[in-house]
Amino acid sequence: MKPAGLKYIFYACSLLLLVVMLVSSLDAGISCDEVLHYGQSEAVWDYFTTGGADQSAVNTPETHLKYYGQSYDNLVTFLAKWFSIDDIYTFRHLMSALAGWLTIFITGLFAVWISGYRSGIIVILLFAVSPTYLGHAQNNLKDIPFALGYIAGLFFSVRLLFSEGRIRYTDVVMLIVSIAFCISIRAGGLLLVCYLFFFYAISLLRNRTASGRLDYRAEGIRLALIILVSVAAFMLGIILWPYALQSPVNNVAEAFKVMARFPSTFREIFEGKVTWSDQMPWYYLPKYMAITIPSAVWAGAVILLFHTRKLLNSDRSLIILLVLFTLIFPVSFVLINESNIYSSWRQFLFVYPSLVLVSAIGFNLLAEQPGRKIYKWIPFALILILGIHPVRFMAENTRYSYIYYNEFTGGLKGAYGNYETDYYYISQTEASEWLKGHLAEKGEDSAVIAATFTVAWQFRDLKGVTTKYIRNEERSMDDWDYAIIANRYIHPGKLKSGIWPPEDAIHVVYASGVPLCAVLKRKSHTDYEAFTALESGDSGKAAALFRNVISGGCRDEMIFYNFARALYNTGLYAEADSALGRTLDLNPDFEPALMYMGNIAAFRKQYDLALDYYSRLIRVNSKYFQAYVESAKIMSAGDIGRARDLLKRCLAINPGYKPALILLADSYREADPELARRYDEILKTIK
Repeated sequence: MKPAGLKYIFYACSLLLLVVMLVSSLDAGISCDEVLHYGQSEAVWDYFTTGGADQSAVNTPETHLKYYGQSYDNLVTFLAKWFSIDDIYTFRHLMSALAGWLTIFITGLFAVWISGYRSGIIVILLFAVSPTYLGHAQNNLKDIPFALGYIAGLFFSVRLLFSEGRIRYTDVVMLIVSIAFCISIRAGGLLLVCYLFFFYAISLLRNRTASGRLDYRAEGIRLALIILVSVAAFMLGIILWPYALQSPVNNVAEAFKVMARFPSTFREIFEGKVTWSDQMPWYYLPKYMAITIPSAVWAGAVILLFHTRKLLNSDRSLIILLVLFTLIFPVSFVLINESNIYSSWRQFLFVYPSLVLVSAIGFNLLAEQPGRKIYKWIPFALILILGIHPVRFMAENTRYSYIYYNEFTGGLKGAYGNYETDYYYISQTEASEWLKGHLAEKGEDSAVIAATFTVAWQFRDLKGVTTKYIRNEERSMDDWDYAIIANRYIHPGKLKSGIWPPEDAIHVVYASGVPLCAVLKRKSHTDYEAFTALESGDSGKAAALFRNVISGGCRDEMIFYNFARALYNTGLYAEADSALGRTLDLNPDFEPALMYMGNIAAFRKQYDLALDYYSRLIRVNSKYFQAYVESAKIMSAGDIGRARDLLKRCLAINPGYKPALILLADSYREADPELARRYDEILKTIK
């Protein structure tokens, strides 16, 4: 086909994908992250509308959101307020889809610039079969816009530095806007400035090699230009970022450091085990990318490798190698830096356009094979065949596209219980919609609805409904009428065994046969009354009430645990031991029970058994610091060196854990008073 025909196909495919993305975003669920960032954007609005008097935007000790520029979130909220848009999340989702499409379109233009419209069409097709990306494009106003700024910054950087002829000032303006946009979302956007100077050095080397000399005047002008671009982009990038405005250089630098080692850590299922995000194996990120990126994209990348010689002989080889560098470098950096990564690879969505770009170039090289015309159709046939699996998943689970797993894991069913699925709590939106209909059908105009992440927005129009947050394992310890429980933070053993979702769930949200969220209706408040009695000191009443709950066929480990506490308090030790055993039958890794059983064994002077429980608990949760201290207390009687090593291991994870510091200092009180004094001094510095 002639280039003109390919051009029309490229633009037609782009527009068609835009329509599909905008329409699908109308049905998107609300993610946990966007609730937090929307709240921060309102705080930013308050900051600017009060002239900086409202400081809530720069006072975020729990969420650390002050370190995010999140300009796209802020802009969307500002627009919603200026135009009095009430349905804020629908508007947010449309704007997210728009940013997602712009990312795709610019990547397509990048491919067209490198190797023609066929490559651009392939870019559009590869994105169209990319569930993770398209899923996040529905409601992720942080990672998707950052990807937009990143690929646009790369595109206009190479156009500026590697285009023949005079400098196009439209490229200069777009480069400033792109880098500024990237910085304004995350401080990591400064990477584009580093790339710009690196690319400039590469261009100098290329020019010197090609001509044997350098035009120092021209190169000086180019250097001055990129310095101007960098400064202008930085200044523009912090306009909507309150924390950066307070100290542009120092605070942006601090934000970059915080983003490189994010302070908040989370527990996730990875390879069938629950692991802290800052203790994941080094291959966490590459493996997640390998098992969730569609095989069609990987196929193009592999084809590119097989055409390395042809690639190196291409006049665009240097640019393609630079794109590869911008793909590999960020991933390599976090692997070497051992950064805190979580929630699959969503924080690295910004490198995905680069991966799609090189994949498309690989397919295009295959199409350019000399010989039969059939070669030109092979890339499209491969994408069509390999795209069946992801497209079918998206068609069946439009809202949940982001939790796609490819054929390497057996799809979502193969990943269930081994890896995270609905880590963004998207399913709570569908569950809330169902529950609203259920309440209307039953004629209930008031209820207390608990959820594992806030659903206040979903029920905002029901005046008689009160919403609250609960942790799933503690749901029996709170007062509610209905509960919406997503499968996040549920032990993988319970997921695989079928204990979750509960048998008495009145509704379950599924994706490809995998349960994502359950709606529970409280048939009786006896479990909550029992817990209330236990907390108030009436263990006899609590035991009686818990016994009544359990007789109904309970499968909640927390209820058995609290039942055991009540029984121990009333002296019914044998029955209490049985209840604790039942707790571990339901969840062998249930931490409160392991700690309690260790303490009981220690009280009974069954020290080996106590150490076994504590050791088991530490294996389950390396940050259950009390278990280290209790173990060390027992060990210190017979092996003080082992006790100290365990305490130091605890302090290596949490240097400010006072009980461990106190016990360690005491262990040196006689043997090494000076060392004990040093630990005492450290204790004084901890609040």
